[in-house]
Amino acid sequence: MAVAATSALMREEDQERNTCAMRTLLMADPVRYPRMTTEELRNTFLLDNLRQAGAIQLAYVDLDRAVVGMAVPFESPLALPTSPELRASFFTERRELGALNVGGAGVVHVGSSSYSLDNLDLLYIGRGNADIRFESKSANSPAVFYLLSYPAHTSYPVTLVKKTDAQPTDIGSPETCNRRTIYKYVHLAGAKSCQLVMGVTHLQTGSSWNTMPAHTHMRRSEVYFYFDVAENARVFHLMGQGTRRDTW
Repeated sequence: MAVAATSALMREEDQERNTCAMRTLLMADPVRYPRMTTEELRNTFLLDNLRQAGAIQLAYVDLDRAVVGMAVPFESPLALPTSPELRASFFTERRELGALNVGGAGVVHVGSSSYSLDNLDLLYIGRGNADIRFESKSANSPAVFYLLSYPAHTSYPVTLVKKTDAQPTDIGSPETCNRRTIYKYVHLAGAKSCQLVMGVTHLQTGSSWNTMPAHTHMRRSEVYFYFDVAENARVFHLMGQGTRRDTW
């Protein structure tokens, strides 16, 4: 995810208010994107470099006001900042947040409560929680929190979903090379939310496609975060209308 280390470059007054700048992604419409160069497509649809040790990196998607980010606490806890783009006194004043740990053991502090998250555990944080901090249990094996947030019309309780409690659903087939298991964390029958939906997909041996058959989601952005990808593996996204074959 191509985001500069903005949280490490905050102005002194921003540090005092616990605010940080966020990169804003301006989504392309169906008329504009076929004319975009490869570099323009990547700048619009790809985020990288969000994982920065000892920092929180955030990006704002203008299409549906989603916020995508990562928190990598190292030797000391990291407080979740707000941003001028949110027009809020604290991050979840009018938003909900999901934090998925893809690293070592960590802790998320929400107000006076603390929640321990092991690898692939998730914490849902509802609207109205002003004090949110991320911590690693060991600097030698730091936690890595993937963050996804959407606007919220009401407040649902903070909910810890352990990896073992996520609901598995097997879909796809070996014939189409897309046999996979989706572990559902935040969904209609799981952790309650306003509009946030989160899960983790595990591809089965011999399968390579994650999203087939091709489909769209008009109600909200679908954000893919790839992790634990083998060194010699590659990720390709095919995009465009059915009569076109645009790749980036």
